[in-house]
Amino acid sequence: MRSKPVRLVMYHILAAGGALLMLYPVLWLVMSSFKPSTMIFSTAESLIPSPWIWENYVQGWKGIGGYTFSTFISNSLIIVVLSTIGVVLSSALIAFGFARLQFWGKSFWFIIMLVTLMLPHDVVLVPQYILFAKLGWLNSFLPIIIPNFFGAPFFIFLMVQFIRTLPHELDEAATIDGCGKFRLFYRIILPLIAPALATSAIFSFYWRWEDLIGPVLYLNKPEMYPVSMALKMFLDNDTLSNWGAMFAMSVVTLIPVIAVFFAFQKYIVEGISTSGLK
Repeated sequence: MRSKPVRLVMYHILAAGGALLMLYPVLWLVMSSFKPSTMIFSTAESLIPSPWIWENYVQGWKGIGGYTFSTFISNSLIIVVLSTIGVVLSSALIAFGFARLQFWGKSFWFIIMLVTLMLPHDVVLVPQYILFAKLGWLNSFLPIIIPNFFGAPFFIFLMVQFIRTLPHELDEAATIDGCGKFRLFYRIILPLIAPALATSAIFSFYWRWEDLIGPVLYLNKPEMYPVSMALKMFLDNDTLSNWGAMFAMSVVTLIPVIAVFFAFQKYIVEGISTSGLK
């Protein structure tokens, strides 16, 4: 009993040390956003800026190429919101089919879906590019948004596991009351899998917000760039890179991510833990 307080103190010390180790890069990023670009990578400089340079945020928000950073944030929001809505709804519908409906080759197609989950994304980049080029979708948001309306293997698997935990008696009661398959889906199943939907939406938000490969491949106009490409524009191999402005806008782009995490943290834990109970 006497050793319990000692173990508790040691646990908190180790946990605090681990948290500090994980948060140090973010802290360094925030502090560097208030330093001149010439002093950011100087080993003689301390972590705390002296003096504090707020001009980095002003310069960063002015943007590049005549477009303010608000334009890039708006583009990212368009891509993220539409992609998230599409991937969550389509994945939920597909997961409902695998978990509740009986059809020929159900196990086979479920395995095929899992195989696509294990397939490296880089393998399909060239075929997708050729397909979208023939469709005339290049230099638009369509190649980045439309594929999300056909589901995502990770989210489908997550929701299938969640739906399988729901009692089948709910389906039988709804069918007796006259519900068809689609009405059963959106009136009974969809409200009950809200934690899985929220978890999928949050992960989709993160992945789409930080995506760089898609915009690099399909977007050529600066006015259509999302924040991931806008940050890259602050770096120039021929002239002096504006590291201060880039770090300042990196901090700005972290605000939505952090806000979404803290607002929906309980849904992430609940959605993943409940899906794994089966």
